[in-house]
Amino acid sequence: MNKKRPVNLELSTIKLPITALVSITHRVSGVALFAGVAVLLWMLDSSLSSEEGFAAVQDALASPLCKFIVWAVLAALGYHTAMGVRHLIMDCGVGETYEGGRLGAKVALVVAVVLIVLAGVWVW
Repeated sequence: MNKKRPVNLELSTIKLPITALVSITHRVSGVALFAGVAVLLWMLDSSLSSEEGFAAVQDALASPLCKFIVWAVLAALGYHTAMGVRHLIMDCGVGETYEGGRLGAKVALVVAVVLIVLAGVWVW
């Protein structure tokens, strides 16, 4: 019996198309958002609990590490939103061809990069 199985399953040699990469990273950004929202909700709860809690959160937001965390959550939100809109447009029947999918992925990546840079400018 001759089975036609892949000979090389080394992951470093497999080249995924851009549509697959943006789809995978869209899922990863969703997981990052899930964790990031927990941090932001904790900060909101602390800031609303008392004046001391508000001052503590305000002091924490002045640190570079906390600014990086807030920027990372905003970056994940921007990326996830851009890719989500891309998926919604494709659900409407636009860009379902291979070429359309590649173009849509590239456009969504550019929009995501612009949103991420704007979030960085706003936070820093």
